[in-house]
Amino acid sequence: MAGKRKALPIGLGYVVTAMKNAGYEFELLDLDARPRSREDVEEYLSTHRFDVVAMGCIVTGYKHVKWLSGTIKDAFPSTVIIVGNTVAQSIPQLLLNKTVVDIVVMGEGEETIVELLRSLDSSQTLDGVRGIVYRAGKEVISNPSRPVVDDVDTIPMPDWDLFDIEVYVQSQSASLNEPLPPISRHQIRAMPINTARGCPYKCSFCYHSFRGVKYRRRSPESIIREMRQRHERYKVNFFMFYDELTFMSAKHAESFADALIDSGLQVYWYADVCSGIFVEDRHVDVVKKLRRAGCMSLSFSLESADPDILKWMNKRAGPKAFSRQVEILGRGGMASLTSIVIGYPNETEETIKATIDCCIASGVYPSAGYLLPQPGTPMYDYAVEHGYIKQEEQYLLRIGDRQDLHVNMTQMSDEEMQEITERELARCSQELGHELSGAQLLKTGFYRSRGPDESQG
Repeated sequence: MAGKRKALPIGLGYVVTAMKNAGYEFELLDLDARPRSREDVEEYLSTHRFDVVAMGCIVTGYKHVKWLSGTIKDAFPSTVIIVGNTVAQSIPQLLLNKTVVDIVVMGEGEETIVELLRSLDSSQTLDGVRGIVYRAGKEVISNPSRPVVDDVDTIPMPDWDLFDIEVYVQSQSASLNEPLPPISRHQIRAMPINTARGCPYKCSFCYHSFRGVKYRRRSPESIIREMRQRHERYKVNFFMFYDELTFMSAKHAESFADALIDSGLQVYWYADVCSGIFVEDRHVDVVKKLRRAGCMSLSFSLESADPDILKWMNKRAGPKAFSRQVEILGRGGMASLTSIVIGYPNETEETIKATIDCCIASGVYPSAGYLLPQPGTPMYDYAVEHGYIKQEEQYLLRIGDRQDLHVNMTQMSDEEMQEITERELARCSQELGHELSGAQLLKTGFYRSRGPDESQG
C-alpha cells in the first residue's frame, strides 16, 4: 500500500453520531481521508467561521492540536475550541495553559459533548457539565467526572455515512495483518469495530482512554448486530476488533464464537486477547471453534522475555505463558501476533536477544517499538523524575511513532540500542522467512505471522 494507512477514527465516530442524533449541524473536516497541506488547512480555517470546533487525537498529536487551535483562534477569536481523546485526558492542564484550547473533555464523550453544546448554545455556565476541564479567565476549572456508561450496548453505533467510508475501507483492506483469508487481498473489504471499552490491566507504559475505570464489554448480540449492518451496508467481509482488550478469557472468546456461528453471518476477523488464557489442552477445541467463526489471528503481547523488565512493565504473563499460548493456538489452526517494547531502563543487548529468541522459537515476527513514555503513565513519571524529560511541552512537540527512538533510559547509547534492535529483528526476519530489511524491520506496515503449522491443525 502506498502512502499512510488510513484508520477509521472510532472514537470520533461515536461522538459525531451523538451530535447528529441530538440534532446539531456540523461539518466534518477529515484530514485522514482527504489530506490537505498545512497551507490549505490554514486557508480553510481562516475563511470558514464556526461557533465551536471540536477535535481530538492521541497524545503524540499534541503538536497538531496546538497548531490547529492557534490557526482557528487567529482567524476567529470567539470560536470555542473543544479537545477530547487521550491528548485531552492525559495533559488537560498543559493543553489549557500552553495552547488556546478552551475546554477539555475527560472520559467518554458521547453524553458530555451533547450536554456541553447545549450549555454553550444557551449561554449557560459550564459548572454543571460533568467530565470537562475548562478555562474561565485565567483560572482552570475541573468539574466532577462523568460516570461511565455501564451498559455499553446502549451506546448508539457510529454512523459511518458521515465519513468517506470507501477511502477507509480500501486503505484498511490493503494493510491487514497476515495471514489473510483464503481470498485475494483486493476482494477483502475491511472495517474496524469496537467491542469493549478499557482494560483491567495497568501496564506501566500504556495510556488509554479508559485508564482507571472498569473494563466493559458489549454483548455478542450487540457486536454481531453491528457486524451484520456493516456487512449489508458496506459489503464488509473482514472486521478488525479495535480494542485495548477484546477477550480476557477463553470462556469469553468461546461465547462470542458460539453466537457468531449461530447467527449464520460469514465474515473474517481478528482480535486482541490476554496472554496466557489459552494454555490448556482443552482450549484447542475452543480455538478451532474460533476458526470456524472466521477468526484469522489473535494478538497478545509478549513485550519482553526478561522477567525483571516484565516486573517493570507490571506484566503478569511471561514468555512461558506466551509460548504455550502460541502452541495451543497453532494446534487449533490459529495464527498468533504479538508486540514488543524495547528500552526499559534495565534493557541490555542480552535482554533484547532473549526477547527475539522467544519470538523466533514461537514463529512470530513482532511489531517492535521503543519505549515511548506517555503522560499519565508510571514510565512517564519515571522519565521526568530522572531527568530524561526536562521540558514537557518540548517533549510532546517532538514525539511521534514508537518505532522512532525519542527517549533512551538504558545504559546503551542511542546508536548502540538501535543497532542491536535492528540486527536482532533482521535475524528474526531471516529465521522466519519474512524478507524484511532496513526501515521495514521496525515499520512493518502490518503484523506478520508464518501461521500455524498445518501438521498441528
